[in-house]
Amino acid sequence: MTDSLVIIPTYNEKENIELIIDAVFKLSHPFDVLIVDDGSPDGTGAIVKELQKQDHNGRTLHLIEREGKLGLGTAYITGFKFAIEKKYDFIFEMDADFSHNPKDLLNLHEACSVGNYDMAIGSRYITGVNVVNWPMGRVMMSYFASMYVRFITGMPINDTTAGFVCFRRKVLETIELDKIKFIGYAFQIEMKFTAMKYGFKIDEVPIIFTDRTRGKSKMSGSIFKEAFFGVIQLKINSWFKKYQPPA
Repeated sequence: MTDSLVIIPTYNEKENIELIIDAVFKLSHPFDVLIVDDGSPDGTGAIVKELQKQDHNGRTLHLIEREGKLGLGTAYITGFKFAIEKKYDFIFEMDADFSHNPKDLLNLHEACSVGNYDMAIGSRYITGVNVVNWPMGRVMMSYFASMYVRFITGMPINDTTAGFVCFRRKVLETIELDKIKFIGYAFQIEMKFTAMKYGFKIDEVPIIFTDRTRGKSKMSGSIFKEAFFGVIQLKINSWFKKYQPPA
């Protein structure tokens, strides 16, 4: 059994799903993959079931199917609980649309396994602005959103909304997953903020983020609204909570 599990939430990703799974399984380090599919009408889950019947050279393809579109955050929480139960040491978040280069999983794994960090973030902004195929307006909105989050929360993290992350299992075992509130991109902020408050060591690994070329983006105005106002609520709530560092 490998020590690493890559969690990929999906909703209507039939154009990408086989390609992304194949790319992960071809990496030099053995990563297992967990697809958390929110009842994709396009048959993404059915494609994964067919792929499960194939031999993947010792890699394991897991699938959790949920009924309906329940949100990014709850998909990852479901995946985290699965990973803890199966005792994977390193647990990864990654998108299905190749905006995250699967090869960068190796660098994130190294940061935690060799560099001894508890959490490694694939960062678009640690060495400038490394984003490809985004309109300038969206680049600026994302960049300044991270600045806003840093200002409100005090997090020393350049890419606070990043969704390409490696966790050591002890981070997910320490964080009270059922108390994570947000379900959209604010979920990514909340996980980083909570890990920081518990005193875990966090690293940022530079990546190049490339916007999807297949399928449809799930971004919406409500997601940004949740993140904008949720950050303030997150900070205020932290004043009334004690974060006991793990032994």
